[in-house]
Amino acid sequence: MLAPIVLVFAVVSPAAARYTADWTSLDARPLPSWYDQAKVGIFVHWGVFSVPGFGSEWFWWHWQGQQPPDQKCVSYMSQNYPPGFSYPEFAPQFHAQFFNPEDWADIFKASGAKYVVLTAKHHEGFTNWGSPHSWNWNSVDTGPHRDLVGDLGEAVRNRSLHYGLYNSLYEWFHPLYLKDKKNGFKTQEFVMNKLLPELYNMVVRYRPEVIWSDGDWEAPDTYWNSTDFLAWLYNDSPVKDTVVTNDRWGAGCACKHGGYYNCEDKYTPGQLPQHKWEKCTSVDTYSWGYRRNMKMSELMDLPSIIEDLVHTVALGGNYLLNVGPTPDGMIPAVFEERLRSVGAWLEINGEAIYASKPWRIQTENTTVPVWYTSKGATVYAIVTAKPPKPTVQLLGPKTSAATKVTLLGNPQPLSWSPLTPSAGLIVLLPERPSSPGRAWTLKLDGVQ
Repeated sequence: MLAPIVLVFAVVSPAAARYTADWTSLDARPLPSWYDQAKVGIFVHWGVFSVPGFGSEWFWWHWQGQQPPDQKCVSYMSQNYPPGFSYPEFAPQFHAQFFNPEDWADIFKASGAKYVVLTAKHHEGFTNWGSPHSWNWNSVDTGPHRDLVGDLGEAVRNRSLHYGLYNSLYEWFHPLYLKDKKNGFKTQEFVMNKLLPELYNMVVRYRPEVIWSDGDWEAPDTYWNSTDFLAWLYNDSPVKDTVVTNDRWGAGCACKHGGYYNCEDKYTPGQLPQHKWEKCTSVDTYSWGYRRNMKMSELMDLPSIIEDLVHTVALGGNYLLNVGPTPDGMIPAVFEERLRSVGAWLEINGEAIYASKPWRIQTENTTVPVWYTSKGATVYAIVTAKPPKPTVQLLGPKTSAATKVTLLGNPQPLSWSPLTPSAGLIVLLPERPSSPGRAWTLKLDGVQ
């Protein structure tokens, strides 16, 4: 009787453990380490919605879906397009004729980001690859006549960046989805015939290391078959060991189930969360997709982006910064300038960001706001405003005779003195530091 028992234990080893299609099992999967170490990503919203370039990427819904329609969208169409013009007629104008994935990837690399997430399919249902389940409503059959997902993925990976894909579960006007919706989501014709086959195709073909799910909120995860899909993704897919997923898998899942939490767009927690999270936000504060009429005053400036990034990382999050390319395939120059400037800041201060961990104190504010991160025995104090004097006070660190303070980008040790015998210090700055984005970092060794 002993031999069979030994054989069973040998087969059921930790390496052979599989995840079952329930949240208890799926939520227990460890998050692949690359994601937490990466900290910074670029989000790209690009599709047919980039052609009208008005309002936001929700243009079609605001024009013809919501009731009553948005009159600004109605007026925009009546003033600029002939009567009877339909939204699908925008697709042939999605030319992407200037799209150079190598140029895009160079910009993303220069931004300091470690991963890129492209919209494979937004709520309009148009796929940026030749999906066999989206006939004539994809970037190969019409518009660019090109595999945008594949072309960008190759360029991004050639620069040692991780590549992820955004996918909307629902599609505003797909007839099978509307039929299921009318039936109270008691049928799953859309899920079985469109959504899941397309998701499997996307994963097997492009091997994304992030699946950024969205468009889940109208139906529960049982309608979307989310747990079955995730069990396959974690057990048997070609990216089972490296893929990370967010928390948008059905009504009520946000901030509750998934690999990491988005919770909501532009989510900013007030204190250190107990679960890995990500803040997604956009350089254009009014839209994720390209807008023809965007104004400089409506864009995040560099100091705001850097402060937002630092705040996010200090609280244990990743920062996913979005840009919306034009329909002809260009990243607007102002977006490129922002991304390259973020990269210039990270070139100096990235040691305090990449692979860092939250410290026991996340922030304090004496004369200037300070955010803390840590890496091993080293603590980083990131100051996000110019101090009024050539000194800065740090209340939290406990100093010792071995304490050493340096300024990232300047290898010379700085003079400091204790505030009290047990904690705190005053650091004398050689001059009021300046850096891209107005934020700079003190490196503290020998503190607790």
